[in-house]
Amino acid sequence: MNITGESLIGASSIKGGGADFFALNPATGANLEPAFHTAGKAEIDCACDLARIAFDPYRATDPETRARFLESIAHNIIELGDQLIERAMQESGLPRARLEGERGRTVGQLRLFAEVLREGSWLDARIDPALPDRHPPRVDLRLRMIALGPVAVFGASNFPLAFSVAGGDTASVLAAGCPAVVKAHPAHPGTSELVGRAIQKAVAAAGLPEGVFSLLTGIGNQLGVALVRHPAIQAVGFTGSRQGGLALMAAAAARPQPIPVYAEMSSINPVFLLPHALAEKTDALATGFVDSLVLGVGQFCTNPGLVLAVEGADLGRFRAAAALQLAQRGAGTMLSAGIHHAYEQGVGRLAGNPRARQLSHGVATDGAGKGVPALFAASGEDFLADPTLSEEVFGPASLLVACKDLAEMREVAEHLEGQLTATLQMTDGDHETVRGLLPILERKVGRILANGFPTGVEVSYSMVHGGPFPATSDSRSTSVGTAAIARFLRPVSYQNIPQDLLPVAVQDANPLAIWQRVNGQLKK
Repeated sequence: MNITGESLIGASSIKGGGADFFALNPATGANLEPAFHTAGKAEIDCACDLARIAFDPYRATDPETRARFLESIAHNIIELGDQLIERAMQESGLPRARLEGERGRTVGQLRLFAEVLREGSWLDARIDPALPDRHPPRVDLRLRMIALGPVAVFGASNFPLAFSVAGGDTASVLAAGCPAVVKAHPAHPGTSELVGRAIQKAVAAAGLPEGVFSLLTGIGNQLGVALVRHPAIQAVGFTGSRQGGLALMAAAAARPQPIPVYAEMSSINPVFLLPHALAEKTDALATGFVDSLVLGVGQFCTNPGLVLAVEGADLGRFRAAAALQLAQRGAGTMLSAGIHHAYEQGVGRLAGNPRARQLSHGVATDGAGKGVPALFAASGEDFLADPTLSEEVFGPASLLVACKDLAEMREVAEHLEGQLTATLQMTDGDHETVRGLLPILERKVGRILANGFPTGVEVSYSMVHGGPFPATSDSRSTSVGTAAIARFLRPVSYQNIPQDLLPVAVQDANPLAIWQRVNGQLKK
């Protein structure tokens, strides 16, 4: 399949009228052919208008049709074969094994949402039959969830497949019955175009309206802001920096009709080394922490950017072991020049902070865009006094905070901003300490782990990949797992509507054979 550098507007391929740009190989800094063309106002308007036209017929499709459509996208992505993996390697600097695994996650979550559609509980069908003899009488009421409208999806920089054009946001948008207008991330436009063409092909094969999917390519903030401001767009899915997320939130809030923005933005994912665990498995904890920190050159939103423990001999041993191991780890190629530059700035900020000291750093190697792992330390008192120490450094850098006692550890936990995750390294002897921390962490994070490390997010029914601000813009949502579909649905109630006019999900005959809540009781 040829990569043309064009935007995919419905069934068409269109050269944008804005600035040309090239994908860059982050390992060499070299341009990658072909030139890509930034979408302008005409392309944005066309994509959004097609999505608006497609919305009603697409949301009216039955769950089985949409399930097969998602499975067709997954099949087409697999059919791209090595071309997709090799282009993604060139554009991201990621190794083949990582990208093959990410491709598996991408098609897996598309297939999982197909299962969700067939199972039907996402419709939340409710029936309260009329009670004419009650005083006062009760009317007949039915409720189901319907699609929200066309959604703008922003591809993420750190997952060129699983959080990009056909990633979790797009999968949940399409499953919900919403057309998707996707903005490709400029760091991997060729990868994005290949996946976009796989979706475009699936749209045509399913006989769906062409506006169900469009892909806009380009550079500059104006494209994203203009997309969010378009009146056809009814919600936004975004994964990226706090600055970028806040800009989109502001644009969405300033519209004549404000719309929700589901933005995943910033998290340092604290790891609590509790006293008994630290005493019993110091070396294993040091190894596990360093492995997690440098995985993927630290370019995960769940990277362990903060470690907390009580000062003492056990922490001293952990500190020495972690510093020694990190000093043996080499630098890795970061995803883009922009990410590398921001990482260098963040590490420099910590190195220049008088309240922090550098414990260790990895081995610098030759080559463009290399991120050198770094570990810093601070006291609990200094961490509480300096808000800049809690700022995310996106990459393989972490801060070890030594608390004077468990009370100060709880104070630091209370001081934290919202996070995606918190990890508790513990043994049975730490359970009382954990009981004191859990209520705090439940207010602060979306996922609490025991005896693991936060890198690695399972796509499943029970996963929450979200959290209070600034981890996400809406703590009630998740961007990973089957509950992600709820972001793009809204409830509609039907009062005294005749059976033949009711949506099939809330008809008495239940032709979809789904669970319905009738008078408060689940029935099928």
